[in-house]
Amino acid sequence: MREFGTLDVLLSMTGRALPAVAASPAAARPSPALSVAPDEAEMTAADRRHAGSLMRVNHVGEVCAQALYEGQAMFARDPATHTLLRQAAQEESDHLAWTRERLDQLGASPSLLNPLWFAGAFFMGALASRLGDRASLGFLAETERQVEQHLAGHLETLPAQDRKSRAVVAQMRLDEARHARDAEMAGGVAPPAPVVMAMRAMAKVMTRAAYHL
Repeated sequence: MREFGTLDVLLSMTGRALPAVAASPAAARPSPALSVAPDEAEMTAADRRHAGSLMRVNHVGEVCAQALYEGQAMFARDPATHTLLRQAAQEESDHLAWTRERLDQLGASPSLLNPLWFAGAFFMGALASRLGDRASLGFLAETERQVEQHLAGHLETLPAQDRKSRAVVAQMRLDEARHARDAEMAGGVAPPAPVVMAMRAMAKVMTRAAYHL
């Protein structure tokens, strides 16, 4: 893989940030919500607000995923690692589109802090990749495990009537679990315990902020 300079990094980050943050992306796979009958009429105003806030958090997670994979792929040394990251990023693009669509349907808006979330995740991905492919893949696996747990929590707290959001989150959870397994099988090394704890702390901050903003 070729070496990237500072300008390359900034241009790449900007090029990926614009569609992830500002656009309504298109998915390669149909949204799982399409297989579920409309349910908005069964939801109270409070249910809609809560579901919209949760899906905003999930949308932020997918904005971060685009940034994270881009930063990691940019500095991946092994072409096989680069390919794995790109393939996973494509599925995360589907998640980004599904969650954005669901936000629109619920009358909720994306996070005002999305540019900040994207920039932070991009540089975290780039830093992890600079430590080597095995460290980068281990960071990816741990990230996806934490996301899977986060999504499981949302399945417990989403309104029962919001079957569309629940269908989207359930498929996302399956995809994230597979990404974690793929990264581990590709040779990912688990991050040190302090790093894992720091990742969990940062995720809590992001989740709480994105729920409201």
